[in-house]
Amino acid sequence: MDGAMENTGDIVAVMEELGKKARAAARLLAKTSTMVKNAALMAAAESIGNNGALIKAANAKDMEAARAKNLSAALLDRLELTDSRIAGMAKGLVDIATLADPVGQVMNEWNRPNGLEIQRVRTPLGVIGIIYESRPNVTADAGALCLKAGNACILRGGSESFHSSRAIFVCLQEGLRAARLPEACIQMVPVTDRAAVGEMLTMTKYIDVIIPRGGQSLVERVTRDSRVPTFQHLMGLCHTYIHSDADPAKARKVVLNAKMRRTGVCGATETLLIDEAIVEKILPPILNDLIKAGCEIRGDEIVQKLDARVKAADAADWDTEYLDSILAVKTVKGLDDAMAHIVAHGSEHTEAIITEDEVAAERFMAGLDSAIVMHNASTQFADGGEFGMGAEIGIATGKLHARGPVGVEQLTTFKYKVRGDGQIRP
Repeated sequence: MDGAMENTGDIVAVMEELGKKARAAARLLAKTSTMVKNAALMAAAESIGNNGALIKAANAKDMEAARAKNLSAALLDRLELTDSRIAGMAKGLVDIATLADPVGQVMNEWNRPNGLEIQRVRTPLGVIGIIYESRPNVTADAGALCLKAGNACILRGGSESFHSSRAIFVCLQEGLRAARLPEACIQMVPVTDRAAVGEMLTMTKYIDVIIPRGGQSLVERVTRDSRVPTFQHLMGLCHTYIHSDADPAKARKVVLNAKMRRTGVCGATETLLIDEAIVEKILPPILNDLIKAGCEIRGDEIVQKLDARVKAADAADWDTEYLDSILAVKTVKGLDDAMAHIVAHGSEHTEAIITEDEVAAERFMAGLDSAIVMHNASTQFADGGEFGMGAEIGIATGKLHARGPVGVEQLTTFKYKVRGDGQIRP
């Protein structure tokens, strides 16, 4: 099925059926052994590896349509599936299979004076709905993480990645069949009609959590309209701050990577802050590196004086997630000024400080309430795979339940097991 349903009633019926099947699959998955779940993941990884040509052919259709729509280079980069990225997806599934199974883990246990034995134990969330946009690799990451954590999932990819995501989804289904698990453990919305998203947001009977992963407009819509609890994944307006005690060579290397390794990922640095005291000494070679790499620099007056190629920044630049080869650069008077700017303009995603002053680094990391704070490292490490979590569905910037990379543990909740020997309450 490829395209819109005939009418809204059809979409409601389709989503209702997906919900019923997901709920039944979730009950089974909650008690499925680690061995069986891992077998499904390994088989899916093998299927992705064996079907690289088919996945690339599907991706070529999406890329052709995206170019016809004149999507930006950054969005095209997020959409494209190369041989190495397909191999990376397969490896990601293998990595998830090797992770410890969170289901059934005893988080804490204690005994009460009356003899009751109490345990807090991890359990699956149930059914997870994931709504994402142009990145087809999310199909593999999300499906695999949900499965490992004992959850059924309903995936709704964006129209730009429809063919690519379907091709990956077919491989996940093959893995489920190989492990003799119901195909309903991982389902994909079979239509591109946006009405399906609206329906998902009201499916409180079937879906326990919604995870949006995409642009600001998508996340805002889900947050505003969803009746189902959500894990917020807001925009990645990430900052790198060069402190007065920064190592110049280290700062130069980290900043170039933080901005230009992949400009379309949510962990890309969008604003560079630098102390006024060192700007003339440290910043010129950094600007030159960035401009040579194809980055447009928008800076304040001090930054503009250092390099004629720097364009004037306006107020909107400090609040923009470019997801492109553009960087806003601002001078600050010191650590407190840098932190105040981040608090005023950031999205509480990822912030980094470059400094050899350990006290300043600790003040920075303790004083900011972003999901991820870093010292002397590229913000591009804001990724579940780089955290040793196998993969992640997104970087949650909310403060309830999940925060930072959403991996297998974040896709569980817990219950209490209480064991007694005939105790009654007085």
